[in-house]
Amino acid sequence: MEHFEITHRDAMGRIAKLETPHGVIETPTLMPVINPNVEFISAKEMKKFGASMVITNSYIIYRSPQLRDVAIEKGVHGLLDTDLAVMTDSGSYQLMVYGDVEVNNREIVEFQKTIGSDIAVPLDIPTPPDSVITLAEEDMKTTLEREREAAKLFSNEKSLLALPIQGSTHPELRRKSAEEAVRITEEVGVKAIFPIGAIVPLLDTYRFVDVVRIVLEVKSVLPAWAPVHLFGVGHPMFFAMSVALGCDLFDSAAYALYAKDDRYLTPYGTKKLAEMHYFPCSCSVCSKYTPEEMRRMKKGERARLIAEHNLYVCFEEIKAIKQAIKENTLFELVEKRIRSHPYLVAAWRLLREEKYAKLMELLDAGMKQTFFYTGVESLYRPAVTRHAERVKRVELNGKEFVISTNMLEHADLYLRPAFGVVPAELIEAYPAGHAEMPPAEYIEEEALKVAVRNLLDFLKFHKDKKFRIRAEDVWKPHLNNLPPNATLE
Repeated sequence: MEHFEITHRDAMGRIAKLETPHGVIETPTLMPVINPNVEFISAKEMKKFGASMVITNSYIIYRSPQLRDVAIEKGVHGLLDTDLAVMTDSGSYQLMVYGDVEVNNREIVEFQKTIGSDIAVPLDIPTPPDSVITLAEEDMKTTLEREREAAKLFSNEKSLLALPIQGSTHPELRRKSAEEAVRITEEVGVKAIFPIGAIVPLLDTYRFVDVVRIVLEVKSVLPAWAPVHLFGVGHPMFFAMSVALGCDLFDSAAYALYAKDDRYLTPYGTKKLAEMHYFPCSCSVCSKYTPEEMRRMKKGERARLIAEHNLYVCFEEIKAIKQAIKENTLFELVEKRIRSHPYLVAAWRLLREEKYAKLMELLDAGMKQTFFYTGVESLYRPAVTRHAERVKRVELNGKEFVISTNMLEHADLYLRPAFGVVPAELIEAYPAGHAEMPPAEYIEEEALKVAVRNLLDFLKFHKDKKFRIRAEDVWKPHLNNLPPNATLE
């Protein structure tokens, strides 16, 4: 799509250029929430932390005569005193929390257009998790009607329109919502991004498995050109996995809300200032103060400084993710980050399910430099499954072949943990030949089981050939059920 140009890929993640009226935004990125009613960290200051875009609430502006008059006269950028791109939410959060808002969809969309929002949002209905499917479907249909109404107002505009994807925790509704949102862009002709909405209640209760399932279901039907916004996600511990699943934009007020509660963000979780003796960060705040010094400050001053740290660490993580994409090491980064919480591990393991594994394989960039093993999660990367399938197509000239688990002895083929069979001529090729992993006697048993499963598939595929397998002792317990065309020496 002309407003979203993908420049680099890894896993399902991508670095891309998102075109807005206030400049080209490199994604993935975080949009800090700016409350126009609260003086805390201003939009003007956000650039120094690494922000290229912010988000504010057009409903709050609309409801305040003073803010509304300034926004109409000077635009939302003038109101916030910033030249950064500005996305405006519509009041859906207030609708979710309070159950009602004093504006209709057309009014709030036209208002966002009037004040010059770079990305406007219709008044979608964020259906809570676990809602009955009839209610979720009714809300989804209302949201789609409002999106179509908004799209007609933004047709052929330079500004972008967000088309939120709803459907509660019902995968079929999330897919339907995404499909219909794409159809709106095609029929009306509007530049769009696709926020996945109503997931904050899931994040707040650590239901990461449900969030990942929703994201994967949505990604399974969205076209590759579609920019994906994960509404309300602002904790750095969740960024790497979200990007690896194909999310491009994040927004949150977490940096401020956590700070006001003396909570300190890290890529590995949240720490309470009261329990900290040292800051594990070298940002300008953490380099200047100790936890004890910060605890002695007035609450307002302390909250401001913690919020600054929280912003620094969020954008530092975004940069680390982009670097990993450039280096094709995003899988390795995610596998490190998920160790911070067992529910993150569980969520990432959804990719073992066949339909999600195929989706990841379809969208992952193929060739990389090194396969760096970090644990059992590494066994389910596309590189392993691709190798197992492609090695079957290697031409075997002859009738009988030797397979060895000892890489130092001469053989026709080798058996490596995770990958299975590796032809001698490919022993220096990616991925199996460029894999850094522990020796078989020190690796997890699951790595040997996956390798043997791939070996058995290979032997059955070449059932007209004979194979003699020379295995070290650590392998032998897993090689008891060989097919008739293979013998264990």
